[in-house]
Amino acid sequence: MKQRLFLPWVCLFLVTFWSAIAMTPSSAQLPWQSPPKPIDQILNTPLPPASTLSPNHRWFVEVERPPFPPLTDLAQPKLSLAGLQINPKTNGPANRYTFGRLTYRALPDGKPQTPNLPEDARLSFFNWSTDGERLAFALERETGWELWMLDLPSGKTQSLSEPILNATYGTPCRWLPGDEGLICKIVPDDRGAPPEAPSVPSGPAIEENLGRKAPARTYTNLLKNPQDEALFEYYLTSRLEKISLTRDRTPILPPTLIDDAIPSPNGESILLSTLHRPFSYQVPLSRFPKTTQVVNLQDKSLYTVAELPLADNIPIKFGSVRPGRREISWRADRAATLYWIEALDGGDAAREVAQRDALVELPSPFTAEPQTLWKSEYRFDDITWGREDTALVSEWWYDNRKSRIWKINPQNPTLEPQLIIERNYQDRYSDPGTPLTTLGDYGKRVLRFARDRESLYFEGRGASESGVYPFLDRRSLATGKTERLWQAKNPYYERIEDIIDDRASQIVTRRQSKIDPPNFFIVRRTEPSKSLQLTDYQDPAPQFTQVGKEVIQYERADGVKLTATLYLPPNYDPEKDGALPTIFWVYPEEFKDAATAGQITTAENAFSRPYGSSVLFLLLRGYAVLDNPTLPIIGEGDREPNDTYVEQLLMGAEAAVREVVRRGVSDPQRLVIGGHSYGAFTAANLLAHSDLFQAGIARSGAYNRTLTPFGFQGEQRNFWEATQIYMQMSPFTHAAKINEPLLLIHGADDNNSGTYPVQSERFYEALKGLGGTVRWVELPYEGHGYRSRESIGHVLWEMVRWCDRYT
Repeated sequence: MKQRLFLPWVCLFLVTFWSAIAMTPSSAQLPWQSPPKPIDQILNTPLPPASTLSPNHRWFVEVERPPFPPLTDLAQPKLSLAGLQINPKTNGPANRYTFGRLTYRALPDGKPQTPNLPEDARLSFFNWSTDGERLAFALERETGWELWMLDLPSGKTQSLSEPILNATYGTPCRWLPGDEGLICKIVPDDRGAPPEAPSVPSGPAIEENLGRKAPARTYTNLLKNPQDEALFEYYLTSRLEKISLTRDRTPILPPTLIDDAIPSPNGESILLSTLHRPFSYQVPLSRFPKTTQVVNLQDKSLYTVAELPLADNIPIKFGSVRPGRREISWRADRAATLYWIEALDGGDAAREVAQRDALVELPSPFTAEPQTLWKSEYRFDDITWGREDTALVSEWWYDNRKSRIWKINPQNPTLEPQLIIERNYQDRYSDPGTPLTTLGDYGKRVLRFARDRESLYFEGRGASESGVYPFLDRRSLATGKTERLWQAKNPYYERIEDIIDDRASQIVTRRQSKIDPPNFFIVRRTEPSKSLQLTDYQDPAPQFTQVGKEVIQYERADGVKLTATLYLPPNYDPEKDGALPTIFWVYPEEFKDAATAGQITTAENAFSRPYGSSVLFLLLRGYAVLDNPTLPIIGEGDREPNDTYVEQLLMGAEAAVREVVRRGVSDPQRLVIGGHSYGAFTAANLLAHSDLFQAGIARSGAYNRTLTPFGFQGEQRNFWEATQIYMQMSPFTHAAKINEPLLLIHGADDNNSGTYPVQSERFYEALKGLGGTVRWVELPYEGHGYRSRESIGHVLWEMVRWCDRYT
């Protein structure tokens, strides 16, 4: 075991100073490489389509998933503003994934139909109408986004606009009820040219803080200067218009910086949120000053719901929120009733209070006093409206990992709320599932009641000691009793997509097994033999048919139960092939107790095929893969999990290695540790603190926690409150102890919080300066995950090459 190294304060200063200095590492240009066969061919195999079921259960729509985009797509112009990445040519998000050819069919047994669309159409922003009979979507052109619509009964598609939608942020269009059309954010006709940056700055960039606490986690793509502010206003300013089904355009509001615009269920009003100055260079636009108003579409009268100032000082403790009225929206079961949440603790989760949040409502015409419907002890989580006397509201709290679901009576809030469920939300075995919903009277999703009108349907994942088997329950609100109506059975992993009738006699499921790819079925619950298969998707990578897959269980030294998914190469023969080189692909998680840490949460019956730069591709090169071995970091009682992070990490890794070696499938002298993001951080730490592995792969990670001083992952203390923890957990501070070869990969445009590319750059410089064996690969135009065909192929080539060389 390697000796721990605790750096003195002078070394902390040097580490932080060094990390802040710009360095240009030595580099070499290498052409894009492709992984060996058959990995290369599998990457080019078409994917099964994506699908959606209409909310009225009448239509099944599929859209083609294109192959990985070429790097030229990612190289399109891009602006990084206030947490967004914008394509200035299209007034839309940069590098948004788009879908191709669209088909649809009537349920249950209609033939697939292909509506008329432009060749090579790029589709996104799908949105069902309130009656489920029409599907709106946006079509990307070279110069912008157009609004299109598919009328399902007739099968006709039509363009409802030119490329004028402003899709830079959020949903560009929302349906009005009936045949009224949609409201859309439109690029102003008279916007003019974008503001030009001055050739010479008019002055220095200055920020100051006069004693006010304003902690913030490490965000990316923020505003940096007045030019960015001007561009932000230019590209996000929209005019709100109504677009009819006959392409008529009716202006609703003049150009403004629209955050969101949501029609009331009856279509008579708009809930409009707008952003305002002063902007911030420290936090993204979700925390900018915001005004929320109700706009009447007939007389344009206004009711101001909330005016929120800049929220750049929300405490970093988990559960802290923006003070003031938040999560403002319409009740789904009423024509035009607002509701919102108000923090009773000032939004500060560190304050000791009896109640945290209040649920408040206000009906149209918004002249009465707002009425409080419910108050929570924990932080508000979600609400699902049902009918006048029934809604389900949930709350949660991070420190004790508790969650609760309550039944409230909105029409009589003086009645005591009824506690439906209370549990540790990390306890997957006790998860009751999620209540199913259906279209209500106003075309919004409301609770799906059973025929008795007193019971609800819940669908859940069904994790248990015997495995993961999804289920459908009927739960009585009066008694709390549940009846198991259906549950997946071996050899399938089958999940509920929806139920078709209020008896749940017919259900739509997505069924798969170890050898059968996911497909959709209409299942007659009492007559399963008469089930109807809706799709027939084929295996995109049959080379993996004979791959071995097993969810294994074992214990770490202190008795905590652990699990992992062990994959063995196709047709592996223990006697002939013996112990194999093995790749451990990891990602730890924090827990409050040992019992929940060791639960089985992986579905052994699920269909497993690699996608993108998945480590599972290396199975075709003769490697075994131990995927997601649980590495729980437990902090029971008042202790924080990270107080003993390294010790627990090592115990978990040692237990995993011991188990696969005991089984005879892994050669202890040919082990590779790897991971992505927090998994990369974990891999680097295991190399620094142990000699369990002979090589490592770390992709898009963060290695110096002094660069994320106001919290990271599950750590809610700041650097100055837990200095030793930050230092001990940073593999950067232990770089001198890493004597195994390490492959570092990072996207040059990583937009994830805390994982700036500089993290890999500085870590490489440290290891190189110390004489380590290290390779750093930076992928141009790529973000936190890798999207282009060139990058994905090259990453797999690097991984195969690294493992072949060092195991």
